[in-house]
Amino acid sequence: MSTRHRYEIADFEAWRRIARELLLAGVPPHDVDWLDVSDSGSHTLSLFESAGGDVSAARAPAMKPNSSADLFSAADVSGADHQQMPSSDVAEHAAPVLRVSRQCLDVLRSAAMFRDAGRWALLYQALWRWQQGDQAAISPADSDGARIHVMVKAVQHEIHRMHAYVRFRETQGERPAGSPQFIAWFEPVHEILRAGAPYFRQRMGRASWMIATPGGIAQCHGEDIEYGPPIPQPPPIDDAGESLWLSYYQHTFNPSRVNARVMTQHMPVRYWKNLPEGKLIPGLVAQANAGSQQLGQTDSVGARKGAPIRVSAARAMPVREAPRTLDTCTRCELGRHATQGVAGIGPRNASIMLVGEQPGDQEDLQGTVFVGPAGQLLNQALEAATLSRDAIYLTNAVKHFKWEPRGKRRLHKTPAQQEVDACRYWLEQELTEVAPKVIVTLGATALRSVLNHARIKLQDQRGRPLRHGDTWVIPTWHPAYVLRVPDPRARTDALADIVAALRQAQALSESDVVAG
Repeated sequence: MSTRHRYEIADFEAWRRIARELLLAGVPPHDVDWLDVSDSGSHTLSLFESAGGDVSAARAPAMKPNSSADLFSAADVSGADHQQMPSSDVAEHAAPVLRVSRQCLDVLRSAAMFRDAGRWALLYQALWRWQQGDQAAISPADSDGARIHVMVKAVQHEIHRMHAYVRFRETQGERPAGSPQFIAWFEPVHEILRAGAPYFRQRMGRASWMIATPGGIAQCHGEDIEYGPPIPQPPPIDDAGESLWLSYYQHTFNPSRVNARVMTQHMPVRYWKNLPEGKLIPGLVAQANAGSQQLGQTDSVGARKGAPIRVSAARAMPVREAPRTLDTCTRCELGRHATQGVAGIGPRNASIMLVGEQPGDQEDLQGTVFVGPAGQLLNQALEAATLSRDAIYLTNAVKHFKWEPRGKRRLHKTPAQQEVDACRYWLEQELTEVAPKVIVTLGATALRSVLNHARIKLQDQRGRPLRHGDTWVIPTWHPAYVLRVPDPRARTDALADIVAALRQAQALSESDVVAG
């Protein structure tokens, strides 16, 4: 007939010590009764902490991820109930060394924080099976392992909620020496104080703080965390900054986004009483629910079908007075940040028009197109093509300089398509007035603006004359692109493409062939 053994367990360390001796004695789980007395105030020690030393200074030894450890190598817990073990001399036997994997240790330690009277029996059942070679005992697919993982998951959730719902209040006035600056009261469902407190050491920095719970306290003065027995719930502290926080919370509360069911899932009602904003939540939710009928009426009106009215996009645009000069143009925002608008220059009867992207830094300052580094390179290309700059019309698709600051410099920034579209008003005026036979577009932005085609690609059309109404359009590189090419041979080829496009434009302008 087997002998039944009964033990009172106050914390994980006490269970660890007794489980060690029971395993060495070969006592099966069904012969052991475990009585949970954790509510008596005993401290729960970490698995790797020794009860003989100062708990606040204990540290876990470094272990490799796949290593195993002697679960039962620490000293006995002081203050634990020392019932008679099945064999009086079993603790003196040094031969058997019981080892489990680190994964098993972590799972057992986390599950032990789950506040339940049957936890110690379940943990011993899993540990017994592990020592018998059944490592599936802690697997989620196993019956025992599934219960343990449910416990671990609940403990992890409670730690997460502790991190989210602990609210510190700052003590006012002079404090006694050694008393904390910030105090919080928290009532966790499970015994997670030691697992959740280290998070606040980093969060609170060098400030001194204390978290008090019904099962104990954790306090820190900027370095190590010290744990102690429970204290009575501190009286409410009149925190000067709390009224500001409550005002902020109340004014940022959005009743249209309230989902009371989801809110209580993520923030259970049991935590509200210890949150400063908790006293506001019921009233705010009630106000949101009271206004739901009005919102429903508004939704029903909005859902009614109306008579559709066909309006073209052009008619739907607001009527704007056409600007008379570039300096008064407000069709886009670029004029606010530019020095001045830069209009085109050249003969009004020119047969060739060159259209660039936008003015550069020098053009913006001088008010003349193509006078910067790109303009100097364009002059070289015109000279190579035997074209006189004075005989052609030069302009840009965008009339104001778009830039971004870089130290003391203003760096070019490509205009957005909506800015190009807004500035087409000025380009169309120039095209109508000059009526060139050939347009050379320098760069992709100029090509898209002239053709009013936002998706056309320069790489696909470069060097090929295009018919656009009564005008020839010849796409080519912008001189600024040539300046940015790092490879000397590629730079020479790009410049040659510009010269070829200019020569082609000259040939078409002197011919009698009419586009379109």
